[in-house]
Parts: sequence; C-alpha cells; structure tokens
Amino acid sequence: MGNNTTAVRQPAPADTEFVRAHTAPGPVPFVPEVRLRMAQDAIALWETTERDRGREGLPPPFWAFPWAGGVAVARYVLDHPELVRGRRVLDLAAGSGLVAVAAALSGAAAVRAAEIDAYAVASIAVNAELNGVAVAAELADVLDGDGAPDEVVLAGDVFYERAMAARFLPFLERAAARGATVVVGDPGRAYLPRERFTALAEYTVPVAADLEDAAEKATTVWTLSG
Repeated sequence: MGNNTTAVRQPAPADTEFVRAHTAPGPVPFVPEVRLRMAQDAIALWETTERDRGREGLPPPFWAFPWAGGVAVARYVLDHPELVRGRRVLDLAAGSGLVAVAAALSGAAAVRAAEIDAYAVASIAVNAELNGVAVAAELADVLDGDGAPDEVVLAGDVFYERAMAARFLPFLERAAARGATVVVGDPGRAYLPRERFTALAEYTVPVAADLEDAAEKATTVWTLSG
C-alpha cells in the first residue's frame, strides 16, 4: 500500500470477472472455517495480471493466495472471537480479505478491508459473499491516518519491505495510541521491529511454495501496545 490513492469505490465488474476467471473456491489450509477463491499457479497468474493491466513490474497477486501472516491472524481471531466481537474492525492491506472474513465470522460489529489493488478489492468482495458475511472493501491508502473509528486494527504480513514498514509502523502506532487494539501476523520478515510488539501466539502455517522459500512458515501473532 504505497501510493496516495484515497478513492473508495465498489469493485469494477471487469475486476470481479478477472478474479472469478483465475481462481477457484476452496477451504483455506489451517483456517478451514473460511473459504476463499484461490489461484493454483502464482507465477502464471502474476504474468496474467501484468498482461491484463498492460504493464510489467506489478506486485504479486497477494489477493489470490492466503499468506502466512494473514493465515495466522485469521486463525487467532477465530480462536479468540472476543478480540473482535461487537467491535469495529479494520483489515489493513487486506489482500484476499481472509482476515476480514474471519473477523466477520467471529462477530465483529462492522468490518472494512483496505487495499490499493483493484483486483484485491474485487477479491475481498467476492470472498465475503462466498462466506456469507458483510465486509466493506475499500480501494484506499489509509496509512496517513490512524484507522479511526475502528476499534481493532488487524494486519497480516506487512513488514516484508523497508519502505512499507516505514509507513505501516507509524500508522499502527497512531492506531494503538488512540486506544485501538493492534494485531499483526508475521512469518519472520526482516523489517518487523520486534521490540515494539508482544507475542500472542505462534503457529506453523502452510504456505504457497512458489511464493515462499519453504512449504511451511513459523508465524507469530503480535500485538502493539499504545
């Protein structure tokens, strides 16, 4: 989520058709309570999205796969529904919307999922419908704010690049400072400032081998104090 887009809109029909055409529904490994539309071949889909958009250098299709950090947060939320029950929740850099769906299934009062990838916004809407829950999918860069009025801020796997970490950490700190509960999933990425966080749980999470360097990742769920 690295630009200054602020528009919020409904998914474009063409983006929704693209998501449906290149994914198939199934239960998420390690989080079988949630079903997502997922792709089978990460590299092939990556190349297809670049052709569809007419340019190279696009980020990976984060929306088409369950990533380790998000899987861990979703598992934690489903196992600890009191974290979100009756509260407003923001799923940050939401990808497929896995964490947002888990929060909605766990009784959140309202859930919004923010992304800057139009395919991801379409994927979030499709996956919310697939699971029979309400999630407000936003095409928006929210990182200059503090996540208000949401009471819980959830993020999976957002510390994998230095530039991203430099934007995400201040946002999360502002959210925690105003009293929000901040929970992050991280599979040992280089730019997570561990000294700022407290570990809540650790899982061994299955991951897409063609996107990671292993078939499983030891992934920690962290909370950030205000």
